[in-house]
Amino acid sequence: MTDFAVDKLMVVGSASIHTWRFLSGIAPYAREVWLACNGEPPPEHRPANLAGVCRLDFSLTAFGTASRLRRWAQAVSPSLVHVHQANSVAWHARRALGGSPVPRVLTAWGSDVLLLPQRNAWFARMVRGNLLAADAVTSDSLYMAARIRELSAKPMRIEMLNYGMDALPPAVDCAAKPRRVLSCRLHKPLYRVDAIVRAWGEIEARHPDWSLTVAASGEQSEALKRLALELGLRRIEFTGFVDSATLGGLYRDSRVFVSVPTSDGTSISLLEAMGHGCLPLLSNLPANGEWVIDGLNGRIVEDVSRLAAALEAALSDADDDARLNEIAAINRRLVAQKALHADNMRRFAGLYRDLLTLPARTAAADGATL
Repeated sequence: MTDFAVDKLMVVGSASIHTWRFLSGIAPYAREVWLACNGEPPPEHRPANLAGVCRLDFSLTAFGTASRLRRWAQAVSPSLVHVHQANSVAWHARRALGGSPVPRVLTAWGSDVLLLPQRNAWFARMVRGNLLAADAVTSDSLYMAARIRELSAKPMRIEMLNYGMDALPPAVDCAAKPRRVLSCRLHKPLYRVDAIVRAWGEIEARHPDWSLTVAASGEQSEALKRLALELGLRRIEFTGFVDSATLGGLYRDSRVFVSVPTSDGTSISLLEAMGHGCLPLLSNLPANGEWVIDGLNGRIVEDVSRLAAALEAALSDADDDARLNEIAAINRRLVAQKALHADNMRRFAGLYRDLLTLPARTAAADGATL
């Protein structure tokens, strides 16, 4: 018989590939999984032991969400609740579970603790209350963990865990890789894909053997395509949204991965790029510095206004097959040690076991009221 970490696990999270991957990865460690979400998991991420789904609206104006989730939780009677994102998702969950003795885990995703509290004092109080209501909070970077500690202003259990990449792909000789730069972050202002396109425009003519592939999609997709036309770019391809298998092929066939958001934790795309042997070119964020040392196993651009020069340096590194193979070996070791999905799901299950052996929580543990 399987030694389950938890009998009834309730997962509360938004409809996202990150939630789906966590759901399918953690399911083997629970006898039953129950999902509160604003969407349905796709078939490939729907575990056989998913016992029920409660469809909810997690917007701040959905005032009936907490009471509906409370009634559902009372009917399900979960052994442990795991909430994903310390934003309005956790706010609704906190109000729904107020006074419940059920242990709670809260996983921060990045912008919820790095950006949202800066918007105004109300959001700062909301995020702080969400953090304090959890028995344990997980973070994917030391920098984000420090920010969580600062926001909570009280001792609390913080675990360093990320969702990780599904599996480490077979190693390849980087000499076989095409001379391609890959961007695959969402087309949203946060990710500054327009800066990547402009930087490529500055250097494209000097590197006739190289091309840029811009994968993913978002609200800025059409504007990015117009920008490429305005700049007269010839070796740029927009793929739109691609499935995981296609994206894996893009990583495998790229030498440089570029990602320059204004704020981020440890992104899965970075881990996947490192696992596939790409040289990472990243914005100067604390979480990125936990994975890449400038000039050793990638490049860090101090100022995105100088991205073209940093991109040119990255191309120079990645043009050397022996150098790129060395970088790929370092990065694959890092991923194998700290960022594989199955290993980290076992660590999440270990956290559940720890929490379930502690004395029952009290209503006072729900922290700030908001």
